[in-house]
Formats: sequence, C-alpha cells, structure tokens
Amino acid sequence: MTSLFNSSQEIVFVLHGLNVTQTNRHIYFVFILILYLFTIFINLTLILTIVLEKMLHDPMYLFLGSLCINGIIGASSFYPKILNDILFDSHVITYIGCLTQIFFIYLYIYCEFTNLTVMAYDRFVAICKPLHYHCIMTIRKVWTLILVTWLFSLLEIIIGIVLTARLPFCSVDIDKFYCSAWAVVKLACVDTTLNNLYGFIFTSYNLSQMILILLSYVNIIKASLRSQAGRRKFMQTCLPHLITLTNFVISIVFDVMYARYGSNTSLLLALGNIMSVEFLVVPPLVNLIVYGMNLTQINCKCIPLR
Repeated sequence: MTSLFNSSQEIVFVLHGLNVTQTNRHIYFVFILILYLFTIFINLTLILTIVLEKMLHDPMYLFLGSLCINGIIGASSFYPKILNDILFDSHVITYIGCLTQIFFIYLYIYCEFTNLTVMAYDRFVAICKPLHYHCIMTIRKVWTLILVTWLFSLLEIIIGIVLTARLPFCSVDIDKFYCSAWAVVKLACVDTTLNNLYGFIFTSYNLSQMILILLSYVNIIKASLRSQAGRRKFMQTCLPHLITLTNFVISIVFDVMYARYGSNTSLLLALGNIMSVEFLVVPPLVNLIVYGMNLTQINCKCIPLR
C-alpha cells in the first residue's frame, strides 16, 4: 500500500474517543484542571518534604521521591493536551506533538515499572536482611539505582521512538484520547515486524520485572509473618507499594490487551477509554494517600497538608 503522506511534517493525527458536549465542556475543563493541579501539588509536596528533611534521606524515601518525579511527568504528558482539546474543541495533534507525547508517556510507564522493581528490592533487603540493610543499601548504591532506572527507561523509549518515526502512514485516525505507540504503529503502510519485536522484547522485560517483584514479596511476606514487628513494618512500608503496583499493572495490562485484541462494542469501548487513562491519572494522584498517610515519617513531615 502506498503512503498517503510524503513527509512527516504534513501529518496531523485526529484523536477520537473524547466526547464532550458544548454545554458541559467548561465543567469538564475546570474539573480536569483542578485534578491536574492537585496531582502536581501533592507530588511536589512529597518531593520537597523528602529533599528538605535530612531524616528522610533514606533509600525508601529517595526512591519515593523518584516515583513522585515520574508521576509529575506522567500527569504532564496527558493533562495539558486533553485540557487544550476540551477548551478549544480541538481533537488533532501534529506528528511531532504525537511523538513527543508518546516519548513522555512511555518514559513514565517504563520508569514506573523499574522504579517499583527497585523499591521492591529495597523492601526485600530491609525486611529479609535487616542486619545487613545499611551495608547493602548504601547511599551510593541508591543513587546508582535511581540513575540506572532513568537512563535505562530513556534508552527504552528512544529506541521505540526511532522505530516509530521511520514509518510512513496511510491513515491519521487514532482511536484514543492521546497518542500511544501501538495506536500509531497500526496506521503504518509498511511491515511493522520490527516494531512488534521491540514491543515483545520490552513487554517480556517488564513481565520479568513483575516476576522479580512477586518473588521478592513472597519472601517478604514469609519474613513478616515471623514477628509482630515484621507485620507492622510490612503494613507501613510494603502495603503502599503493593497498592500502587497492583493498580498500575492491572490498568497497563488491560490497556495493552484492549488495544491489540479489544472489540468496538460500546461497553468495552467505554471501559477501554477509562482504563487507557487510569494509569496516567490514578497512580500520580494517590501517592499522598498510599505513601504520605501510611509512612509515619512522611505523614509527620508533610506540614502543609496536615
């Protein structure tokens, strides 16, 4: 099939799925804007609290700070565009704008997975090897893990963007609120085996991270059950991590499976639209609830929110 577009600069993608009436448009805009600002506020509050309080410069809190930074990136990759679309009744995005949105959304996804894996490792060492914790989780090692988390996530998404940017397109209709890699790849006029292989490799990599997390928590739960102090430590430090992880994984898996195999029935379409934005909206929003209110030191230091 011949490409409909000779130059990427001529491409303007049309985003579908956002159905807002003129009457309710400003109500939706105000609600989503408040949600976005509140998400930024609570994540910045946690980040500043961790940075300013020396007693919070422990591995668990430094990893939490990295998670909050990533939450801001995730929220900012989605909210500004949908706010613009609602306010100006615009449902298009340029080629460069689409690739930029894909870059930041998938940077957020990859970094979230890796960050949660590192946090699971930290909790495993803290609960299963408490006497050796400070020897194993040195500050140097913590910052190395954080740096590797971000650099490897950047490498993952750069490869994906390069593979997507090489494709010519025969259509411009994207059946989502925002640009996603698979939605754009499906519009290509050429063979996308390389893109599919890339997706399979990194999906397998993320699944392997999930297996590592599950194995860590099997050992953590076994160790926690041995004493009342262990159970208390599990509830305070591990349960928030499990809540965040479970929510993120379920929404990501549903979005991936629906994008590739879902039908266009009205019920599944509505559910697909909700789940396609859930992992961008909920995890950054609930950081304060699942971490700030469960970790005693964070709860005590978040003075502005008390």
